[in-house]
Amino acid sequence: MSTESPTNLGSVSLTVPAEPAFARSVRMMASNLAVVCGMGIDDVEDVRMAAEEGFVYCCATAPQRCDVSFALEEGAITIDFALGQARDEEIEACGVDLSLAELLLAAVTDDFALTQDNVLHVVKRASTADGAHA
Repeated sequence: MSTESPTNLGSVSLTVPAEPAFARSVRMMASNLAVVCGMGIDDVEDVRMAAEEGFVYCCATAPQRCDVSFALEEGAITIDFALGQARDEEIEACGVDLSLAELLLAAVTDDFALTQDNVLHVVKRASTADGAHA
């Protein structure tokens, strides 16, 4: 097991209106940045799906805009979505069920969490040839 720390490749921020028409912008940016991180095609697809579900989750919390921050490392990407102020009861009253987004995030990421700062924090690391994560 290597003790070397990953190479920091920088960060990117994206702000889009919290409207379905802008989901593609978030997905495409995330996919491109996963390639910059040196991820293979399967991991790039996972990052794309994670970005989609993160955007859906963010929009469900009723922000005026969706602020997305990407932190890039060799073989890993972290995506933070600044959430709106809508709470579970309000989200459910609108007929939105976030459990599917959470299920998909759990399936395609290495970690995701809601922080105390009202941020959806998503982490994806590149898989190795044997399917394990680097």
